[in-house]
Amino acid sequence: MNILLWHVHGSWTTAFVQGPHTYLVPVTPDRGPDGRGRARTFPWPGSVREKTPAQLRETPVDLVVLQRPHEAELAESWLGGRRPGRDLPAVYVEHNAPDGDVPRTRHPYADRDDLLLVHVTHFNRLFWDSGRTRTAVIEHGIVDPGHRYTGRLPRAAVVVNEPVRRGRTVGTDLLPALAAAAPLDVFGVRTEGLAGHLGLAPDTCRTVDLPQAELHTAMAERRVYLHPVRWTSLGLALLEAMHLGMPVVSLARTEAVEAVPAGAGTLSNRPEILARAVRGYLAEPEAAAEDGARARQAALGRYGLKRFLHDWEGLITEVLA
Repeated sequence: MNILLWHVHGSWTTAFVQGPHTYLVPVTPDRGPDGRGRARTFPWPGSVREKTPAQLRETPVDLVVLQRPHEAELAESWLGGRRPGRDLPAVYVEHNAPDGDVPRTRHPYADRDDLLLVHVTHFNRLFWDSGRTRTAVIEHGIVDPGHRYTGRLPRAAVVVNEPVRRGRTVGTDLLPALAAAAPLDVFGVRTEGLAGHLGLAPDTCRTVDLPQAELHTAMAERRVYLHPVRWTSLGLALLEAMHLGMPVVSLARTEAVEAVPAGAGTLSNRPEILARAVRGYLAEPEAAAEDGARARQAALGRYGLKRFLHDWEGLITEVLA
């Protein structure tokens, strides 16, 4: 079948398009947010086809996967008036935890009777107010990068995009105290200037912006994965680190408490405990490797690609019926 979706979240989409269908991704001349086309830094199969808005008008579509509030209107325009949820089966995938006045955050697609709202974590479904819209949860799946962990560098890996702009949300303010426990390598886009912003020596807090193809190997060379994010959905980088065989030290927030079992790392909302755990892994490489191996097994069991695709096939069958 033909599934239309926008290239919004690279890692999630990379897992989704491993299924048995043809995946149509819009492409525009500027390859902007509404028309990125095929990924250039993620390995996507040949079943992902680029389609211009003009081509989409004449293309059969069996299911529309929406991921941003404006995409329903955009799809109707580009599909020649065919309305997602009315003329075509549709689901809306909500990748994010609610923001703002969280206990009363109303989802943009609340009170809809024409589509299914799919959350990526149970935490997100609990905290979003979706009104009468039917909801489901399909937890993340990861294309397994393999057990690459060496931990040869006594440093902590952090993966976060735009840490200066996003500030407290992603725990940027916690990094100076954690950098006193272990030197940090912060991977992600627009991380430059972070050490100066935090008043840290460059060697204590290095920033690295690597292509996706090189990121996993570089992460796995670090002794421990550190996840100081205060408020977000379950970060795919956390699950990827676990797949790599890295021990995890994370704030005990949102869905992380479900994802990281005992023996796979340390979860706490006390920064001093996180710092102690990081220091322990730096001092005991064998313990780090053992906890990382347990983290990998836990991630393969709960967030493996096979389970993810199986869940999506069942949901697609339900929606089309």
